[in-house]
Amino acid sequence: MSANIVLGVISVLAALFYVLYVKIIKCRNKVQESMADVDVQLKKRYDLIPNMLQMAAKFMEHEKSLMTELTELRTRAMQSSFATAPKEKMELENLLNQKLQEFKVSLENYPDLKSNQTMITAMQSMNEVEEHIAAARRFYNSNVNELKNITEIFPGSMIASILGISYNQLPFFEIAETERQPINAKDYFK
Repeated sequence: MSANIVLGVISVLAALFYVLYVKIIKCRNKVQESMADVDVQLKKRYDLIPNMLQMAAKFMEHEKSLMTELTELRTRAMQSSFATAPKEKMELENLLNQKLQEFKVSLENYPDLKSNQTMITAMQSMNEVEEHIAAARRFYNSNVNELKNITEIFPGSMIASILGISYNQLPFFEIAETERQPINAKDYFK
């Protein structure tokens, strides 16, 4: 009888271990899937940037340094990887996003370019891509949070430790520090 109790306890523990193991693996895989989703959306952005810059170059001779910087950042961001350096990838994406915002603001100085139908379409496409990137980042952050929860709470923390899975390797997407600063409306009325 006591052997049956011991066997029952071992069976329950094994089943609990297996259920948590499966949940942790699923969470890790969802994080990897969401990383890939972010990469897909970023690829759309990377493909759109050269087209926009090419159209704008005809009008914006004075902004060549900004366009050169955007091109260089795009190249660096494309070469970085979530899998090997997630923090670096996120920092490059924040920088690229800041430069894209500067580019959009500088477009305001070129009414002929702003009214060009091709440029309007490109800007609408860019806005759509940016919305998809934001959604993919939210999905990624949600999955990282789920993995963080399961790998921090006992007994999942013990199983994650045995498997070598840690949420610490996966940072959250956060806005750049410059975007946290309050906006001064006076800056826009010069």
